[in-house]
Amino acid sequence: MAVPLHIVSIGGGSGLATLLRGLKRYVKAGEGGVEITAVVTVTDDGGSSGRLRRELDVLPPGDIRNCMVALSEDETLFSRLFQYRFSNGRGLKGHSFGNLFLTAMSHLTGDFGQAVKLSSEVLAVLGRIYPSTASNVTLEATLTDGRKVTGETRISRSNSPIQRIQMLPRRPRPLADTLEAIAHADLITLGPGSLYTSVIPNLLVSGIPQAIARSKALKAYFVNLMSQPGETTDMSAAEHVAAITRHCGRLDSRRLIDVCVVNSRPIRGRALARYRANAAQPVENDFEKLRSLGCEVLATDLLRTSGNLSKEKIRHDPSVLGAVAMNLAQQGQRRKRRA
Repeated sequence: MAVPLHIVSIGGGSGLATLLRGLKRYVKAGEGGVEITAVVTVTDDGGSSGRLRRELDVLPPGDIRNCMVALSEDETLFSRLFQYRFSNGRGLKGHSFGNLFLTAMSHLTGDFGQAVKLSSEVLAVLGRIYPSTASNVTLEATLTDGRKVTGETRISRSNSPIQRIQMLPRRPRPLADTLEAIAHADLITLGPGSLYTSVIPNLLVSGIPQAIARSKALKAYFVNLMSQPGETTDMSAAEHVAAITRHCGRLDSRRLIDVCVVNSRPIRGRALARYRANAAQPVENDFEKLRSLGCEVLATDLLRTSGNLSKEKIRHDPSVLGAVAMNLAQQGQRRKRRA
């Protein structure tokens, strides 16, 4: 009997949802058994999630909602319902139904993690989704000019490079289920997604980077396609990796990331010109520096453009992300068996 592949994907935002959407097809196909666990950051303070945090004192549901929809068995009616955003209505305008549903469920159960679990059952989610912490946390960034900026939204809009970020309050605790999933994983993925506001915040939760370092899983970082103005301006792939390890205390980078997955296809055309007009550039793949950090480099065509020509977006292709992750998970499982 085949042993299921255990994949733990850590991140947030649209990047994590894209990867999960690519992995879901393998769960639906029943290819040898795949078990997916998503660990999602809970520091969002903008839009509908930010309003619910401030008004109802709940963890931000937005990133969790996106992951639930990405992993839902049927991305039609229920998924469309969870993503439905009210366009008018006093107090309702701007809120998505899924955010309101998760908030109501959180109040009914008294536990956000339990609310996510029950809501996942409603959506027939093909995997498990955990918030990285049950604590109500806020991000604080120290910029290279010495200023401190509090809140994910303000950090992502900063014009000065980020030197370091931290959680407030410090050292929030993870869910025990998260640590158990990491311990049993064949593959642990970080990204793709905003470096300082989607990926690293999960690693600021006490015990998570240590659990990753202890795990015998293969560990892969999916590097972003484009830099993010203000957050990762002019940062190369190796500088992304260095920032991740810098925020994990004294842990050796070689115990945190085994493989860096980077895009090999040149990014050109109108979409690139529009991104550059907004101070975003393709992330440089500095292969030798990545290898010097102990990372194997896997370069492949990850690119998919979407939207009409005037609003074309540069995005990761979910089917390619899923295929790459599955291959790495199989490698991870074989490595664990040898060990």
